[in-house]
Amino acid sequence: MTNVYSLDGILVFGLLFVCTCAYFKKVPRLKSWLLSEKKGVWGVFYKAAVIGTRLHVAVAVACVVMAFYVLFIK
Repeated sequence: MTNVYSLDGILVFGLLFVCTCAYFKKVPRLKSWLLSEKKGVWGVFYKAAVIGTRLHVAVAVACVVMAFYVLFIK
């Protein structure tokens, strides 16, 4: 189990958040509902979706590395 208050827990949460928001950007109904605001608190979802779609290769590599770390090293 990964603790959210540790550095690796924050990294796992951030990666999962970016991946989830990038997935929400591909679903039309969720895109219009959740990713319509580009500023403010709701803008965090939009910005995470943009990061996930533009840097999809880096995010995928980071997910694989973090999964290896959590499963085998920690």
